[in-house]
Amino acid sequence: MKKMKKMYFALAAFLMTVTAFSQGPITGTVLDGDTNTPLPGATVMVKGTTNGTSTDFDGNFTINASAESGTLVVSYIGFNSKQVAFTSTGSIGSIVLEPNAEELEGVVVVGRGLIDLASDRQTPIAVSSIPVKTIQEKIGTQDITMTMVNTPSVYVSGQAGGYGDSNIRVRGFEQDNTAFLLNGQPINGMEDGKMYWSNWSGLNDISSGVQIQRGLGSSKLAISSVGGTVNFVTKATEMNQGGFAYSTIANDNYIKTTAGYNTGISEKGWGLSVMLSHWQGDGYNEGNFGEGQTYFISAGYRPNDQHGFNFLITGAPQFHDQNFTKPISDYLEYGLRYNNNWGTYNGEYKTERRNFYHKPVANLNWDWTISDKSSLSTVAYASWGNGGGTGDRGNRIRTAEGRIDYDAIYAQNAQVTDGAGEYFGPEDNYITRASMNLHSWYGLISNFETKLTDNLSWNVGFDLRTYYGKHFRVVSDFHGLNSWTEQIRLRDQNNNHETYGGFGTYKFVTATESYRPSGWEAAFDSYDEDQKIAYSNDERISYGGLFTQLEYANDNLSAFFQGSVSNQYHQRFDHFQYADQSLIDGTSSQATGEPLPAGITDGVDSEKVDNFGYNAKAGLSYKASDAHSFYVNAGYYNRQPYHDNIYLNFTNQVNPLTENEKILGLEAGYGFKTSIFSANVNLYRTSWKDRVVSSSDVVDDVLTFTTNFGTEQLHSGVEFDFKVRPATGLAINGFLSVGDWVYQGEATTQVTDEDRNLISQETVDYDGGKVGGAAQFTGGLGFAYKINQNFAIDSDWRYYDNLYSDVGAVKENLELPSYNLLDAGLTFTVPLGADKLKQLKIRGNINNLFDTEYLSTLTTANFAEAGEELYDGIAVSNQGYFGWGRTWNLTLRYDF
Repeated sequence: MKKMKKMYFALAAFLMTVTAFSQGPITGTVLDGDTNTPLPGATVMVKGTTNGTSTDFDGNFTINASAESGTLVVSYIGFNSKQVAFTSTGSIGSIVLEPNAEELEGVVVVGRGLIDLASDRQTPIAVSSIPVKTIQEKIGTQDITMTMVNTPSVYVSGQAGGYGDSNIRVRGFEQDNTAFLLNGQPINGMEDGKMYWSNWSGLNDISSGVQIQRGLGSSKLAISSVGGTVNFVTKATEMNQGGFAYSTIANDNYIKTTAGYNTGISEKGWGLSVMLSHWQGDGYNEGNFGEGQTYFISAGYRPNDQHGFNFLITGAPQFHDQNFTKPISDYLEYGLRYNNNWGTYNGEYKTERRNFYHKPVANLNWDWTISDKSSLSTVAYASWGNGGGTGDRGNRIRTAEGRIDYDAIYAQNAQVTDGAGEYFGPEDNYITRASMNLHSWYGLISNFETKLTDNLSWNVGFDLRTYYGKHFRVVSDFHGLNSWTEQIRLRDQNNNHETYGGFGTYKFVTATESYRPSGWEAAFDSYDEDQKIAYSNDERISYGGLFTQLEYANDNLSAFFQGSVSNQYHQRFDHFQYADQSLIDGTSSQATGEPLPAGITDGVDSEKVDNFGYNAKAGLSYKASDAHSFYVNAGYYNRQPYHDNIYLNFTNQVNPLTENEKILGLEAGYGFKTSIFSANVNLYRTSWKDRVVSSSDVVDDVLTFTTNFGTEQLHSGVEFDFKVRPATGLAINGFLSVGDWVYQGEATTQVTDEDRNLISQETVDYDGGKVGGAAQFTGGLGFAYKINQNFAIDSDWRYYDNLYSDVGAVKENLELPSYNLLDAGLTFTVPLGADKLKQLKIRGNINNLFDTEYLSTLTTANFAEAGEELYDGIAVSNQGYFGWGRTWNLTLRYDF
């Protein structure tokens, strides 16, 4: 009997032990605190483990726990994460997540220490975030820049140029003065800081969220972002198995198909996510056809809780035909969609201006959780850009409507002897050339973070980059010719034009091969030096930076200091303007027939230039209560000039006018937040000295570049945004920004033509001139209403005023007419399948609902003269773009 009792006792003890240490299910429901409705796709993790799951369409989840008690971490894009303790298995009821438009932390799987989201620093900044839901629903056929239009002090224009040709400005500063980061790595061009959004058309598909930090921002890199910092956070290897497919149709024969699949993270810690996409369309304006693809592959590996690795490669090969600015009078005569860069040959469409590019980006992330206090994040990355843009070379012929007359051009070329075209005299012949830009870019970024005390944290890291670029021209289309010969005027080692016997010294180059303008082909084509025309030069840019941040934070007060130092190295290699006599056609000029002088060398290397720069930022905030908070930040930048501003007129001559730019930024803000209402007010003042401003213009088919050296800008303003949730399912948001952006003092202005020849130079007083290119007064109001589980509607209205011509620094600038736009959207969602993880979503958008006619950009500032024809008060001789009229798109998406 005693033995039986012992056996029962042992068995009971065993069962209790098994029960205590076995996995038991925990269930619950995650709700949107904004609308009190379920949140499908929210991530639920057992803290301290890799054990996780996602909520179904009704917000429900089930997760197995390996202990009697612990903590669940619940997160969703655009909401504050929440930790919920559990002490037993079973249901823990509803978990309510509060919306937070400034929160993108939940999307970051890898590179957490490198992706500079505002939440990484407790001291506030002026910030707005766009979650993946907004990107997916509202992007349609637009560039990803258009997802940022409902943000204070942000102005987006230029889409009338073609797919991917949009331009975004933050607080009035051009794109080269706003830092754009992809998963923490800089993606602005190293030569000029510019952004070409056609190279990044795939961001629409691969982004998990976008955060716009206006002004000083929270970036820990050794970069000097004057207007602000825009963080694109891409998808990484996703935790759960599943996928999606969608198709979009839109105005002007646009169609896009996309599919993606995630294997989920296996028990051994491996996972794979892939995505492929194809798009094409005629473009809103005539002659704006485009086509492209996007590919995305992400492989992740988590061997344990301390280490995480992720390899990602993505690219978006594309081509798109371009529309340039033209006089308003042309639009009025031929229609607002008029484009004169195209024509037909034997009835078939041809274009003179096509942009084509392929820029694969690869990176390898390593996240190391060293301890509960310290972590290290490192990314090694590379990108390889190949492509360019086409244009005219020779005697172009136009139709009566101003378009390209290719039939006449082919007939003209047919008269050329032996089909040997030339470009060094009055010969009547023509080709389409391609200006090529090839580069290789490699970088390494690392950041170490540790908590020195419960309230004090420290970051330190480095940023290394090296870049090699090649620039040259080749023939894209001979249009019936067999060859093309040009003469290149040479320079001596002092950068002066070489002369002999009173005549210039030239070499001659002849091309016999043409290259198709395709993003895919550009990535694999090889270009022989003897097939290059007009110019051929390379450049190397190397960069090294160190950065650090120290932050103190308690429940009510936080303060931080950031500092960085950096050094840039530049060199230019010119293969055309400097050449030995063996490359010249045996004479110093056709006129003399005499032998060449000695002393001209082949491929002269420029002088090496290195520049040291630094920046420092500091700030503090005070939380007076749960509802009220205040902050103030200040920063000073000593920033190196871009490569293209160092070497004068695209020669090897170092520009004596360039020096480090000096930027002083001051900002302060107040935030108010309750359960149903939140609002922010920001004040800013940014002084920018020794500024370099460049602009371009096309007059009578001649493209010119204007550069202002030593310009000073002063940008100041106030920003306000709010969000209110007055009822279940309803959210209302709005914004207002008022800026005063002006030039100060005087500067030197240089004008060059498309072949980099100097046309003029003068010193001009610009004091008080208005900065153009972006509206200085903007406002907006929008709402989103979830009618029921299936239907949701939303709409956004925006107003723009105090918009001036984009002509660089001028004393008197031309103000454009104000305008307002209204967009609207409808979403219909149907859950599919018993597990409710599958769903079908139909989304429709109408942009510019009332078909408002407006000027989005002018590139001239011609004031009306007496008797001159006007358009809405503007002289019709001015050149620019009209914005898009009414457009629509419809998307069918299936998630499984």
